[in-house]
Amino acid sequence: MRILLGATLALLAAAAMAAEVAPEQRRSGYDFASPQVRAMQDDDTANPGMLWVSGGESLWTKKAGLAALSCGDCHGDARTSMKGVAVRYPAFDATLGRPIDLEQRINLCRTEHQRAGPFGREGEDLLALTAFVANKSRGLPVAVNESPELKPFSELGDKLFHRREGQLNLSCSQCHDDNWGKRLAGNVIPQGHPTGYPVYRLEWQSLGSLQRRLHNCMTGARADPYEYGAPEMVALELYLMERARGMKIETPAVRP
Repeated sequence: MRILLGATLALLAAAAMAAEVAPEQRRSGYDFASPQVRAMQDDDTANPGMLWVSGGESLWTKKAGLAALSCGDCHGDARTSMKGVAVRYPAFDATLGRPIDLEQRINLCRTEHQRAGPFGREGEDLLALTAFVANKSRGLPVAVNESPELKPFSELGDKLFHRREGQLNLSCSQCHDDNWGKRLAGNVIPQGHPTGYPVYRLEWQSLGSLQRRLHNCMTGARADPYEYGAPEMVALELYLMERARGMKIETPAVRP
């Protein structure tokens, strides 16, 4: 299977034409899923990702840290205060002088305001709280900021998306721009729009972040993945969100 997968990826790399997906052709990963998977996402009582959303709701009202504050103590009702937040991330943080993703924003709130330790990346608590917050933007269009401060980071993400890497000498764009809709190891190649994260993947049997998916892609190309939260990872997230501008947030999406 590994030999077959490697050969298939190599053929995709050789056939790549480096063409961007036209705006009128953009499609969510939902459109490439089976009817059964789409039905699972559409029904909140059947969507496994809603278990994490429910867990995040509990964390929202839980007091934490030396400050003994909950998220709700500062932000109030998440249905209104968090509506539209996920569509704007990654966002520029003036103190750090760089963009941060939603997970980093949540951890900064914990360390700076609650005076609590940060949640671990890909840990249950961070995934749950991120899914809860992002779910409040479900149905809203992606609208990341176009400020000058973000431009160099977006350009870095663009460069990384189109750069060949790993033993297979393969770029993200060669799969998701040039070969979307085709099959790789039995699965349809999507366009790579991050509209549903954190997402429940049947392959994982759990919820996972966009950075986990990027890790999977990098290791699939036999490249060394960046660390979770690394500036390169956030730059890639920023570029992908810009590439999906105007598409609707689906969190928590369900994917094969």
